[in-house]
Amino acid sequence: MSSLVRSAIGSLHKAYRASGADVPFGDPLPAHGVAMEGYFWRFTDPATGRVLIALIGVNRAADGTWATLGVATHPSGFVTTVAHPIGSADDTALGAFAGDAFAGTADRLLVDLGPQTRIDVKVSDRVEWSRRSFGGSSVFQSVPALNQYWHPWLLGGSASGRAVVGDETWDLDGWSVYGEKNWGKGGFPDSWWWGQAQGFAEPSACVAFAGGEVTAGPLRTTVTGLVVLLPSGELIRLGDPVVTPVHAEVSDEHWSLRGRSRQWQVDVEGQGSLGSAHVLPVPLPAERRNIPGAIEHLGATMNVTVRRRGRVVWEGESTSAALEHGGIDRALAEIERRGHGPDAVHAAPAG
Repeated sequence: MSSLVRSAIGSLHKAYRASGADVPFGDPLPAHGVAMEGYFWRFTDPATGRVLIALIGVNRAADGTWATLGVATHPSGFVTTVAHPIGSADDTALGAFAGDAFAGTADRLLVDLGPQTRIDVKVSDRVEWSRRSFGGSSVFQSVPALNQYWHPWLLGGSASGRAVVGDETWDLDGWSVYGEKNWGKGGFPDSWWWGQAQGFAEPSACVAFAGGEVTAGPLRTTVTGLVVLLPSGELIRLGDPVVTPVHAEVSDEHWSLRGRSRQWQVDVEGQGSLGSAHVLPVPLPAERRNIPGAIEHLGATMNVTVRRRGRVVWEGESTSAALEHGGIDRALAEIERRGHGPDAVHAAPAG
């Protein structure tokens, strides 16, 4: 193959990824270069019920990139969010950065949002996504110009390090770790739902799902992707609307999912109290500002039942699950119900 042909193929591939899509068997972790690329880490300690999340969104405005940064905890209800003036993402591997405030890679997370919000943690024994054809968005991963894509790249791992959150310092050694990436051409959908849980009786088990209104030009549909890493290490992915559909019924306090394929049936039930939920930000990339956008429970309950050809092969319960119901109108209404202004991002009550 001549260098000219290789160069042409490389340019076509770069343009295709810049639409947000990935070729089958491609790597979704490097930066695509779309309007918003979000990276999310979740640390869980089932022994104490404590949970820590950290997030960064690398956003594109007309005058360059900036970053949405956030840290939140359960059960203390702590939260810090920042609109940082700069942000960047690695176009060769997983990596997201915001000056000296945030640096996240596959094996390390460093956050410094002030003396009361600092994280320094390494991740070892990583259990990464093992299905190579597509990521968490299934066949939709290869459809160009969607408003949102999702990939849960890290389904387990062991943390070592510490976090300063408010007046507390947490030792994170041995905590379970989960990581994902989401990206899209226009920020977040008008409505979405999401959940993730570790902390089951079998420490290696992990469950994650994400759904919402997916659009690309005239295309508009509702899709939910559901992923289960069984204690055996087998990875189940459902969510192709034709062959492995997932039906979701969601409110601010209840999540009910039913996913099926020819071989598998997965049922998920989640519950959380609205009074103890965080309201977390989403970016408006072109406007260089964040706005309340997601109602998120960090210490909810999730029950999961997995059947193979009708026979139950695993049942699990986590009381440290994350459950999210997203939508700017919904989040603003909750902020106002709590007596805060429309620009507020509100923590869950402590306790």
